[in-house]
Amino acid sequence: MFNGIIFNQGKIKKIASTKKGFNLFLKSNLKLTTKDLGISVCCDGVCLTLISIKKDILEFYLSKETINRSKFNKIKINDIINLELPMKHGQKISGHICQGHVDTVAKVSKISYVDKSSIYNFLINKKFKKYLIEKASILINGVSLTISKITSNGFQIWAIPHTLKLTNLKDLKKNDIVNIEIDILSKYIKKFINEKK
Repeated sequence: MFNGIIFNQGKIKKIASTKKGFNLFLKSNLKLTTKDLGISVCCDGVCLTLISIKKDILEFYLSKETINRSKFNKIKINDIINLELPMKHGQKISGHICQGHVDTVAKVSKISYVDKSSIYNFLINKKFKKYLIEKASILINGVSLTISKITSNGFQIWAIPHTLKLTNLKDLKKNDIVNIEIDILSKYIKKFINEKK
């Protein structure tokens, strides 16, 4: 479990294809050792298992299911990835409850600016748009954010300077693809209501 508050990042150094997916190698400043092998790390919103570590290079395996559902089918060498370690018992939740289970992707349709904040408009498949609620939480590339507005074909969020400084959201451009995890409460309540009808 994660809370979507990012303090660390990694840079993609290698992508090694396998028959059923690929192995991802990230250079990171996370303080991990071989004792941490097997832990979950949230990588741009996707919960991945650490399978090896050599100095500051972390290795993760991605299955075809993960690749097809996320933006990882478009990543390339030197891309910057947001990283978050799993929450510890008793840790404060500064963002919201996140599973690291990406639901879908969204495309940046517009970027505008107010003062030092950035406003992002995203396009999202209508199958997932029905779960979005204005002022509800949403996870974008592993970052806990608040939906400021529901639009005709997607949604809008505001990112403050502090968030931009610590995450890869500052690098987003029009038509870029991001990972999306919809607030788990929104999904479960919507499913419950539908089953009651």
